[in-house]
Amino acid sequence: MTERYDVAVIGGGPAGMAAACSAYENGAEKIIVIERDREPGGILNQCIHSGFGLHYFKEELTGPEYAGRFEEMLGKTGARLMLDTMVLKVTQNREIHMMNPREGYSVISAGAVVLAMGCRERTRGAIGIPGTRPSGVFTAGAAQRYVNIEGFMVGRRAVILGSGDIGLIMARRLTLEGAEVLACIEIMPYSNGLARNIVQCLEDYGIPLYLSHTITEIMGKNRVEAVKVQRVDESLKPIPGTEMIFNCDTVLLSVGLIPENELTKEAGIKIDPRTKGPFVFENMETSAAGIFACGNVVHVHDLVDFVTAESKKAGEAAAKYAINGNSAAFNSDSKAIINGENIAYTVPQSIRTGNADKFAEVFFRVKRVFGDSAIEIKDGEKLLKSYKRQHMAPGEMERIIIPGDILLSASGSLTISAKEDEKL
Repeated sequence: MTERYDVAVIGGGPAGMAAACSAYENGAEKIIVIERDREPGGILNQCIHSGFGLHYFKEELTGPEYAGRFEEMLGKTGARLMLDTMVLKVTQNREIHMMNPREGYSVISAGAVVLAMGCRERTRGAIGIPGTRPSGVFTAGAAQRYVNIEGFMVGRRAVILGSGDIGLIMARRLTLEGAEVLACIEIMPYSNGLARNIVQCLEDYGIPLYLSHTITEIMGKNRVEAVKVQRVDESLKPIPGTEMIFNCDTVLLSVGLIPENELTKEAGIKIDPRTKGPFVFENMETSAAGIFACGNVVHVHDLVDFVTAESKKAGEAAAKYAINGNSAAFNSDSKAIINGENIAYTVPQSIRTGNADKFAEVFFRVKRVFGDSAIEIKDGEKLLKSYKRQHMAPGEMERIIIPGDILLSASGSLTISAKEDEKL
């Protein structure tokens, strides 16, 4: 017979461990965490720099230290941790098909499932850089694993394409290991990383950041020998006559992260084309009853502390679903969250008022850089609430709290917009 669990969590990174701990705290007794790597912790294991935990633990930790805290907490729950195990399929009736070298192919079922598979990096093939195909081209995360876990140096003269946070952090890391980072190249007119990483990882080490530029050719036969960089216009097309040649032996790609949702799609769960993650309600439940999602599998986060908070919410809801089953609140009136002007996406995509208690959190990203500005919530043409901001950028996730009375008073969907505040 298929073994039965109260809550099954797919993914043993920071999201999965936080969700499992929260499920235990909220009454789930039989919990399993399934992780495909050799140890829990996910991407945190290779993030040996400090800066984690400032929000959640109120102290500065390295990535492995943050993961270690949750691994210790998970151990106290009595949850079963299955490592080196690949999940092959999740069904809408919450069956999980998986395989590992010890037990072979097996199937379990659960009262509730939490999807916490994280995300993966966009590769060279996804962005189509012209040129030859020499060695020396890495995604920033792969280079980080080589240097920080495997102990291999990836190169001595590097150019970084993209200004995502992992790329910025690797610019500093390679410099500290003795390599020369010639430049960080960003196709957009703004950085896609956190402002603090621009300062601490580039400016503090004298590494130039070229905005509105991109690599238009990689040169080299066996190993990267040089890259051609050009300025781009407002349509992101290379401008002739702006070519620069950087002689280098390594190219790191920090050109975006993609939520890891192959299992989600195969299960028939609704995907939001804006986030590339599952559509979720206020408690992180997906379009499939009893299946929840959290962390970077839903949308890419800036800080692991925010992943933890979101995952604890998913774990709590999963435990309640496993214990009580569906409730009237889960089927209550739903308010869709609509992307208004200058908003790239929102999470959650819909809020069920009977399940939102006194308020609801909404996370979102803007499409461009703002100075003094306002975030507006409207019910049709009616302005319900406005939030002031001094600065917003696409590389920094924003968060607002919508009071319960606003949710209840809205006649239909809620539209969230961002605009320059002319009064400030």
